Amino acid sequence: MLAGFVLEDDAMAGLSGINWRELGIAYGAPYFLAALCFYAAALSLGNKQRAARLWYFMGVVAGFPCVFLVDFEPGWWQDPSAGEGAVAGAAAGAILLGVAVWELCRKQAPKPDLPEETPGAQRVIYVQAPAETAKKPEREIRYRRPIPAAIARQRAHFAAEGRKIRARQRRQ
Repeated sequence: MLAGFVLEDDAMAGLSGINWRELGIAYGAPYFLAALCFYAAALSLGNKQRAARLWYFMGVVAGFPCVFLVDFEPGWWQDPSAGEGAVAGAAAGAILLGVAVWELCRKQAPKPDLPEETPGAQRVIYVQAPAETAKKPEREIRYRRPIPAAIARQRAHFAAEGRKIRARQRRQ
């Protein structure tokens, strides 16, 4: 469309040939909005949020204007044209995906697999016996290596300082 404006001698003549009512529908504003809504629905569905239903419905509504580009004649379902078939197929696909989104959004607690009880039958519950207490493994005996002289002097100095501080505290 833009190339047609640039290459024509009279730009205003090119503008007069555009159906401005169909411009938004034909060139994508609603489809972009529908794509954003479907993306948000997919994210919500992945996060198990119920908002996915709302986003999906808004995406379907945003993509609905394509229906206005196709003229549905009386009895169209008996011999549909390509456009009528495409719109009908898209509507059927939207309904099927809507059912899938609805089902995926339902949050059901998992049901335990218990056998059905018959009246008069006794229920037997098996309790697992506690396992014997495992003995703690004995610690490995570590042999200390000789300490370097500098570290030994430092430790001795700290110990002497600690003894001096404790002696001062006792006097007070």
